[in-house]
Amino acid sequence: MYAVSTQYLDRIFEHLRRLHDEEGDAINEAARMVADHIAEDKIVYAYGPGGHSNLAPQEIFFRAGGLMHVSAMLDEGTLLSGGALRSMAVERTPGYGKIVIDDYGLSEGDLLIIINAYGINAAAIDAALEARSRGASTIAVTSVEHATNTANDHPARHPSGKNLHDLADLVLDSKIQLGDAVVEIEGLDQRVAAMSTFANAYLLNAVVAETVDLLLKRGMTPPIWTSGNAPGGDEANARFTDRFKRRIKLL
Repeated sequence: MYAVSTQYLDRIFEHLRRLHDEEGDAINEAARMVADHIAEDKIVYAYGPGGHSNLAPQEIFFRAGGLMHVSAMLDEGTLLSGGALRSMAVERTPGYGKIVIDDYGLSEGDLLIIINAYGINAAAIDAALEARSRGASTIAVTSVEHATNTANDHPARHPSGKNLHDLADLVLDSKIQLGDAVVEIEGLDQRVAAMSTFANAYLLNAVVAETVDLLLKRGMTPPIWTSGNAPGGDEANARFTDRFKRRIKLL
């Protein structure tokens, strides 16, 4: 009765298990990088240059159980709320990613997580290049398979032809297959039901969890957001609001 949705569920479980088994070392290294920054009370930036890639930084920003040190870079240009076709055009515009990095004032010693499943568009590549030029460290959450199997002349590609996974200091490979969608339905050539949002959310939240565990083992309890809908949530968060309000652009 639920054959198609069961296929999707199975694919999700298989994919997340694969990420767990194959990306564990990268997750732990990312957690170390994030923990080192938080231990110095530094902000960790997360940027998802692309329509649905913007969901990823929102996943770990101002989120119950999330790190208060995370600043989501939600630029209006690529948000779908400004128009889907417009968003796609903006993410393909050379130089745009550089503008966003400049707007958030990233500088030497900062840490930027760039999330883009396909890892080829101009905004993602320019963000990585600009961060590097400013002396910031970068973690990419992206699919190596998708980028390497995308034609060099694809219109979404950055003029340099570079891939995000080639530019970052550390890569969390989301292993998204070409085209993203994973469910096959008889009578339809195009697959349906995308995987990238699940993959991104798992990898990012895994990094958050490992970061917290690592900091606790170092003897530090990092500030964590409490759900405002839980009893005492507003009071718990209010203890830290002033500490972060002027340091995180969208708080």
